[in-house]
Amino acid sequence: MSQLTPYERVMRCFKREPVDVMPFFSGMGMVVMPAIKKLGYRFPQVHKDPEKLARSAIESSRMFGFDSVVIPYDMCMESEAIGNTISLYENSEDILYPTIPEKMWKTMDQVKIPSNIMEKGRLPMLPKAIGIIKKEAPELPVGVWQLGPFTQAGQVLELDILLKGVFKEKAKVEATLDALTDMAIGVGQTLQAAGADYITLREMGTGSDLISPRTWREIIQPRMRKILAAWKSPKVLHICGATDLIIEMMADCGADAVSVDIKNNLAESRKKLGDKTPLYGNFDVFALPCKEETTVEQAVEAIKKNIDGGVDAVWPGCDLWPDIKEENMRAIVKTVREYGTKPTACLGRL
Repeated sequence: MSQLTPYERVMRCFKREPVDVMPFFSGMGMVVMPAIKKLGYRFPQVHKDPEKLARSAIESSRMFGFDSVVIPYDMCMESEAIGNTISLYENSEDILYPTIPEKMWKTMDQVKIPSNIMEKGRLPMLPKAIGIIKKEAPELPVGVWQLGPFTQAGQVLELDILLKGVFKEKAKVEATLDALTDMAIGVGQTLQAAGADYITLREMGTGSDLISPRTWREIIQPRMRKILAAWKSPKVLHICGATDLIIEMMADCGADAVSVDIKNNLAESRKKLGDKTPLYGNFDVFALPCKEETTVEQAVEAIKKNIDGGVDAVWPGCDLWPDIKEENMRAIVKTVREYGTKPTACLGRL
């Protein structure tokens, strides 16, 4: 059996070329505390310095055998660049992601995106971090991501404004989403130009447990198509929550693969998608690698079930929670390598 580098394995996966073993990677945050501690960093520091961001991503992947590095880790960058004040919790020793204490915009009419957004806030550090990773870890593919416009709206407005507006002020909702769609396109293109090897569109808050399939088709899908059409491949569409009712619409948005969360029925999705669309997913990011009660044996069995469900690559269902149990995380990756040796619906083996 040929031994591929992580970069080769992931890029062949996207091209649907045969690989040696099933890839274990993500389009979402994969930073873990053992790596951060090894580097002598504190968690808040990795969100504001390109060197620390890059090195914590590299060390996380090398320490546990992940097939990729993924940046950034927090969801506040664009909102901060627009003008919102964020909390970085710089004096905390806990795992606290940056948050937005108060959003400056109170209505959809106020939403305006600066044309030079990549020059504002912490966004300029992302191309720098990509450059560091490409230089220091050429064996690892670099993944980046953007929130979809509906999910991003919750970072710049109170989300109930948008949810109510879907029924009462549809034109304003559409205009707001269009502005955020254009922003996602521009930021994504900049990150791709900086050297990112693949990109994930994370329209996290649009699962069918939150909005109806009809609303998804009418409001979300057209914007997914527009963003993905503007980005180069490889590109992935990820949605959290329940996706069984919209998985076929997700596959019809122009992504090279779809990624799903733990509420998705993998076997049912595989049946619907057949061998036309690669399916990535979807292990529980807290219960398997972090939860104190979860044994190594339970984590192993859960990953085997994940693979048996029909995925083409094992992905976390969302961002990895950083405070992992090392023995569980190593067992998860080892299981993917040893159990994921058979061809999948969309991906053969060397």
